[in-house]
Amino acid sequence: MNHIGKLAAGLTLFSVLLIGCSCSAKDRPGIGLESISQPEQETAPVTLATTTTVITTTTEPPVPPDITVNMLAVGDNLVQTYVYLAAQAQSMDGVSYNFLPLYENIRSYVEAADVAVINQETLICGEGWEISGSNFNFNSPPQLGEDMVNLGFDVFTLANNHMLDKTINGLSASLDYWDGMMQKYPILAVGAYRDEADQNRIRVQEVNGMTIAYLAYTEHMNMYQVPADSPIKIGLTSDEALIERQIKEAKEIADAVVVAAHWGAEDTHVVRPDVQELAHKMINWGADVILGSHPHTAQTMEYVERDDGTMGFVYYSLGNFISAQTDNFNMIGEMGTYDLVKDGATGKVSVLNVGCIPVITHYDNGQFANLRLYPYNMYTPELAASHGLPYAPMGTAKAFNMDVVNQIINANIPQEFQRLS
Repeated sequence: MNHIGKLAAGLTLFSVLLIGCSCSAKDRPGIGLESISQPEQETAPVTLATTTTVITTTTEPPVPPDITVNMLAVGDNLVQTYVYLAAQAQSMDGVSYNFLPLYENIRSYVEAADVAVINQETLICGEGWEISGSNFNFNSPPQLGEDMVNLGFDVFTLANNHMLDKTINGLSASLDYWDGMMQKYPILAVGAYRDEADQNRIRVQEVNGMTIAYLAYTEHMNMYQVPADSPIKIGLTSDEALIERQIKEAKEIADAVVVAAHWGAEDTHVVRPDVQELAHKMINWGADVILGSHPHTAQTMEYVERDDGTMGFVYYSLGNFISAQTDNFNMIGEMGTYDLVKDGATGKVSVLNVGCIPVITHYDNGQFANLRLYPYNMYTPELAASHGLPYAPMGTAKAFNMDVVNQIINANIPQEFQRLS
């Protein structure tokens, strides 16, 4: 019983005793003799003062749970001539295109991620444009974009050295294509913009209650330049003022910032010092993850510590996702996996559970026959020995077998990040 209840019960008992007992003055302590000797006088009522104490308790709101977004990122979707011819061979009529069988072995990885990001290396200009797949002249069938969305990709980065392969008109047509795709599907395409205002409209995606901003830049465009009279904008890695401003602005409006950077030297596993330097700057400016591409080779990756002690992560080159290239080092790419985790108490985002799944482009002998992708855990020594790489006799630098695959992986993917099973 609480304190007020006890007081009420005591008062009731005291009243009963006053009314019901027949006792002398000696027997009634607290009552003076004077009051007994003058019974005719009216006794003033006794007022008992009570004090009620109200206790107010404040309940702290519960701490929100942490938010996790699992992401997968792949490198250059380099749809060369023999890649789209392989897709054409998979179609029902042999004339249209069906890219999905080429990627079927990695579908489960793409579908399992909350967000899957792909670097679309080749233009997709849409209907009415010549399909082509040779150097400095890339334009892929419109079905490619549809199939990549159906495969499970959510974000397409467009900033690369082939953006002007079909002149500024081709890039404008490609922007029309991606605008139509974004109206049709809940996807994002970043890296090429209609004008300065469009470039400054940072693309943000909400996933699981977390907001993620995406930016994309390229080192060059094969010596092409946007014409001076065109409003179209492309971010270059040399424009560090733009990159710094956009990363900081993105960090103000989103929980996490992911930057795609098309940079570095082709056909080498070595990370150029200036690339590493810019990556460290980007992380310090606020980028949480950097997705590198362009070298067409698998390169190393690392956590980068910011000046305030927090960490970001950079994949220097994810290599090729798919291609019809002819060197053994071009056959092994990377599928980067990581979690963006937002702390429920502080709102800070960390990059955790980083991994890298090697992906192998395989084709059979005879003009890149049956070209397809394999994750490392599905690739076998028998497949490696049967690879259709031309000019790859055993014992030469171009040889291809499982030992070569493992050597490339172990030399360029730190063991702590390898996900081979």
